[in-house]
Amino acid sequence: MRGFRLLHLVGSPTSEFYRDLSLVYARDCLEVSRELAGHEDVIAYVTPDGRWRFPADLTAEAIERAESIGLAEALARLSGLKIGMAIPQMFCLAGMTTYRSLLELLGIEYVGNRPGVMALTADKAKTKAVVAAAGVRVPDGELLRPGQPASVPPPTVVKPADADNSLGVSLVREAGQYPEALERSFEHADRTLVESYVEPGREVRCGIVVRDGELLCLPLEEYRIADIRDHGDKILRNGAGDLELVAKDNPSVWIVDPADPATAVVHDAARRSHLALDCRDYSLFDFRIDPDGEPWFIEASLYCSFARQSVLSVMAAAAGLRTSDLLALFLADFASGSPG
Repeated sequence: MRGFRLLHLVGSPTSEFYRDLSLVYARDCLEVSRELAGHEDVIAYVTPDGRWRFPADLTAEAIERAESIGLAEALARLSGLKIGMAIPQMFCLAGMTTYRSLLELLGIEYVGNRPGVMALTADKAKTKAVVAAAGVRVPDGELLRPGQPASVPPPTVVKPADADNSLGVSLVREAGQYPEALERSFEHADRTLVESYVEPGREVRCGIVVRDGELLCLPLEEYRIADIRDHGDKILRNGAGDLELVAKDNPSVWIVDPADPATAVVHDAARRSHLALDCRDYSLFDFRIDPDGEPWFIEASLYCSFARQSVLSVMAAAAGLRTSDLLALFLADFASGSPG
């Protein structure tokens, strides 16, 4: 790991929300990265107008001082920097796909999943179909476009097919609630997924880290929920207008005892999902566990920011691995030329 440049690809060309979400994670990751020796941190920051900046750090002052440049000049600068490895910190669809493809075009290795896998898992209906073919339980459902009526009998969960952070999600208990739920969903996407509601049970997340070709499942994280988790359960803006990650400091979120019977069955379903989706480096999946103890796949969230509040980092910490140690593993893989 001696002497290479580590690129932090930050921001969003899509919206202020995704730009700010990226900054929340990337700022903490930068602190973690600076705990490690042997590399130089470099920042490329993309704004919602598609412009690029290369600030010295991620303070508001440093970002404002950095020159704003266009795509062509930014790509030329990235080429000249001789980047050794990158950590993508962009969570909008373009950031997870197009901008990762730019890294590949420039020959820059990066941690995380390929653009095609990110595009696939951004589409909840397609993701369900792939993991179901691998023998993972998924809720019954249907994919609707505007004007099409829902035919799945309630209770159901209605959600945009390709939106994130639980935007536009509704629980429908009676058929008369469908019009409002569908309207809410279509505000965020042009396709809506209607799924049979899996009564909790429990809701857990399972993270996987790939080491020497082996899929290592981390301790599960569980959420105490009444019905469904919505956007306000995850992210809110505080009085100053800054984004806060609600779930990270929530006492109703905890690590599951590895001896819990749910662990083994969820780990099996997560490994099947990881392989079916052709993930690499790491993966993260949400499951509902029904009252009979059976796990049902809900969605994939294939990103890790290597920030201390990242879900994978929290799970790794529960397994005795600090966030800086987790990042160091992947940097060591780069140095050795043998990715996990």
